Amino acid sequence: MKPRGTEVGPRSLAAPTREGPNASGEDLLEQVLSRDNLFQALERVRANRGGPGIDGMTVEQLPEHLKEYWPAIREALYAGTYRPTPVRRVEIPKPGGAGTRQLGIPTVLDRLIQQALAQVLGRLFDPTFSDASYGFRPGRSAHQAVKAAQGHIREGLRWVVDVDLARFFDRVNHDKLMARVARRVKDKRVLRLVRRYLESGVMLDGVVVRTEEGTPQGGPLSPLLANILLDDLDKELERRGHRFVRYADDCNVYVASRKAGERVMRSLVRYLGERLSLAVNEAKSALDRPWKRKFLGFSFTNRKEKPAIRPAPQVLKRCKDTLRRLTWRWKGQSMGSTLTRLNEYARGWVGYFSLAETPSPFEELDEWVRRRLRAILWHQWKKPKARAHNLIRLGIQPELAWQWAYSGKGTWRMAGSAPLQRALDNAYWRAQGLVSLAEIQRRRHSV
Repeated sequence: MKPRGTEVGPRSLAAPTREGPNASGEDLLEQVLSRDNLFQALERVRANRGGPGIDGMTVEQLPEHLKEYWPAIREALYAGTYRPTPVRRVEIPKPGGAGTRQLGIPTVLDRLIQQALAQVLGRLFDPTFSDASYGFRPGRSAHQAVKAAQGHIREGLRWVVDVDLARFFDRVNHDKLMARVARRVKDKRVLRLVRRYLESGVMLDGVVVRTEEGTPQGGPLSPLLANILLDDLDKELERRGHRFVRYADDCNVYVASRKAGERVMRSLVRYLGERLSLAVNEAKSALDRPWKRKFLGFSFTNRKEKPAIRPAPQVLKRCKDTLRRLTWRWKGQSMGSTLTRLNEYARGWVGYFSLAETPSPFEELDEWVRRRLRAILWHQWKKPKARAHNLIRLGIQPELAWQWAYSGKGTWRMAGSAPLQRALDNAYWRAQGLVSLAEIQRRRHSV
């Protein structure tokens, strides 16, 4: 049953009108729990969807839960007695098979409160962040970060200090982070609530394990807290006059010489350890040429005047691995089903990597995919008679069609042969509905 006096419907998210003029003053929690801010947070949680936390509640169930329980939750937040629920631990594979990444999935209620906190704290902190910081900030993107990196290289800074922080989100020191939050947040209730989210714990095999360090990836508040902590690094780099680009915990500093890069690397390792209690992953960090490193999935060509953005080789390899799985000819699925899956993946992949300015990687992938599709059809036709008839139907002269139908060459060699390329040419696959990676990339650059 609903407690007496509980408001039902949209007004159940309303908070008492106690907002003041100073965003960082003693009344910040009132702004977090204001009706407009909460409704904005609710819409974001709904849009982001995501799985349930340890309580099993889904995003769809949240509004009904709020109708019944929000007044009591709101009062607990004001009183400082609200306790976040431990997060559900999920491990997802890292790209390229490099281990797993741990995500902490909060309950949908805690996602709502974290989102409301992130919106207000973001408006407070974001204007003070460095222009060289691009990760998880409104109006900024990974593509802008890559463009900024390209700009530094064009200006002659052709060495990069590529710093990778070892398990950053798992090793954030709570005291150092909270000290930096407290520089601008004076509302002790908000500070207490943020710390409780940091220390809410993780449910592992039915047992709650307390989190004494780290800010779990998976919650809306975590990216903002990461930027607050690493803003000290940004300000230090600016103070030293360095040109750099940072996207979350991925930081690249661009310098003019190897000697300068070695000096910067040593000082950064020392600064991160002593000031922020963060360790540099020495295996993944390096001083090198930008075109030999990967930044947010991209790399650059070695052109002195105008280095072009291109997909990093590691990314192209992972793309081919995925395309290989989608076009495995022993699957037994129809060509229509194969093309549907291919197109879905291609549109998503090019949607991000179309920033690249070099068409050749896309053209080579297209050519490789078409050859794999020809191999599928050659395998499906099986018998020489069927192969010959299909080749003739597709415009190959009968004598040549019969000759190739009885060829003893393997499927992959036949898929690259001249008769099959003529019979199953680009126009054929376009008519079947195959999406061209190169065409998508060209269209996006022509806009």
